[in-house]
Amino acid sequence: MIVLINPNSTDAMTKAMIETASKAGVVLQGWTSLEGPAAIQGPKDGAACIPPLLTLVHKASNAGAKAIIIGCFDDTGLNAARNIAACPVIGIGQAAYHMAVLSGRRFSVVTTLAVSVPVLESNIHAYGFTSQLARVRACGVPVLDLETDPAGTAPAVVAEINRAVAEDNVDTVVLGCAGMVHIPAYFGETGAVRLVDGVTSAAQLAKLFAK
Repeated sequence: MIVLINPNSTDAMTKAMIETASKAGVVLQGWTSLEGPAAIQGPKDGAACIPPLLTLVHKASNAGAKAIIIGCFDDTGLNAARNIAACPVIGIGQAAYHMAVLSGRRFSVVTTLAVSVPVLESNIHAYGFTSQLARVRACGVPVLDLETDPAGTAPAVVAEINRAVAEDNVDTVVLGCAGMVHIPAYFGETGAVRLVDGVTSAAQLAKLFAK
């Protein structure tokens, strides 16, 4: 059993992540942290979501999970979750960065709002990938807008990806939000850059760990 825990309380986002993993051939159980904030945008929301998240991590571990995925690109509470769980715990941010550095020379990240940029930069530095990072970019689209209006918000995300391609000298762009799982379908196969989605990356790694 692989359990994906969404630290925010938006169940539609959990379902979207489960659907994305299913398309990659990975079956997950999706748990939504109903006591968490509706979206995680910056350190304040991150701090608020950790206590109920860790409760669910403990529950999943006790239920015999073979791997747990934290479905927030900020990797919120990841280290604390690893201290609790008896199985591997994977953050979708960390999974995406590993895939990015394995698949190309340099990468940029396109995330939601500017408030999230310092959090992601700090994580990338802590993971040891600063030398391969070009830039963390904010597209100016709030997390919940990605979920409620995917078609309407996709052009702003795609435009920021295109700016990263034009300006950052990268061959990979990491989608810096769990709510961006739909973006590859809107971006298309241009061949100009490789897109890395953290949900798919984490699901594929969890499947390996769960064998």
